[in-house]
Amino acid sequence: MTRCGIVAFAGLPNAGKSTLLNALVGEQLAAVSPKPQTTRVPVRGLVTDQTTQIVLVDPAGLMDPSYPLQHAMRHSALAEIHGADLVVHVHPLPDAPAPELGALLGDARPISRSLLVYSKADLVRGPRPVLGDALAVSATTGEGLDGLLAAIRARLPEGPFLYDPSDVGTQPLRFFAAEYVREAAFARLEQELPYCVAVELDAFREAEDPVYIRATLAVERESQKPIVLGKGGRTIKAIGIAARERIEGLLGRKVRLELWVTVWPKWRRDAARLAQLGLNVPHQEPR
Repeated sequence: MTRCGIVAFAGLPNAGKSTLLNALVGEQLAAVSPKPQTTRVPVRGLVTDQTTQIVLVDPAGLMDPSYPLQHAMRHSALAEIHGADLVVHVHPLPDAPAPELGALLGDARPISRSLLVYSKADLVRGPRPVLGDALAVSATTGEGLDGLLAAIRARLPEGPFLYDPSDVGTQPLRFFAAEYVREAAFARLEQELPYCVAVELDAFREAEDPVYIRATLAVERESQKPIVLGKGGRTIKAIGIAARERIEGLLGRKVRLELWVTVWPKWRRDAARLAQLGLNVPHQEPR
C-alpha cells in the first residue's frame, strides 16, 4: 500500500520555508530571498519514493496584512494550510521558541495534524534550546532533512500517488519562469521597490530553439520604471541574466528571455490585477 498526502508549510515571513522546500525536493523551485514576503502564490514540490509521495506546499508567510495584496497572500496561505493532510510549522531555531500555530493562524478551526520544525539550525552556535518533540533542520547543511522526511512519511494517509513519480513540481513551467524573474528582481532592487514589482509571462514557446520567453515586469508608478531599467538598461539586463540562468537550469535547455517594464497603477490594491496573478482578495478571512 502506498501513502500520499499534501503537506503545507506554515510560519512567519522569512522562516526559511522556501529554502526548506527546495532542499527537500532537490530542485530550486521556490523563489528565495533574504527579504521577507518573497513567496506570493503557493509553490508545490514533490518528493516521491517507491511507497510514498509527499506533495509539499510553500505558501506565503503568515503576516498581519495591511493592504489587498497581503490580504490575498494570507487568504491563499490559510486555504492551503487548512486543506493539507499535515501542517509543518516552520520557525527559525535562532528565534526559538516558536509562537503557537493557532496564534499565527488567528483561526478558530483546529489543525488536526501538525509538526513543529525549527529551521536554520546551522546558525545556532553553542548549546541549543530544548526542543521537546520538535525537529531541528538546516536546509544549508542538510542536517535533519532525512529525519524530517521520515517523520512526514509516517504521518501521511494511505492512498494512491496524485502525480507522476518522475515529477518534481505540480505547476507549469511558465509559472516557475515568472517566479525566477521575480526572484531576480528581488535580489537586485532595493528597499521597498521589490514589493512593487509583479511579473507576468506574455510568451513561453518551448517549440523554439532556444526556448523563447517574454515577460513583463509591472511597477506601480512611472517613477519606478527607470529604477528597474537602471542606467543604460544595466539593472534589467542583470535581472534577465540571472533569471535566464535559473530557467535554463530547470528546463535543461537554452533560453532567449526578453523583459519589458510597464506600469500597473496601484496594482497591489487592485483586486482584478491580483486575480490575474493568481491571488484572490477575500471579503474577510475564513473563520
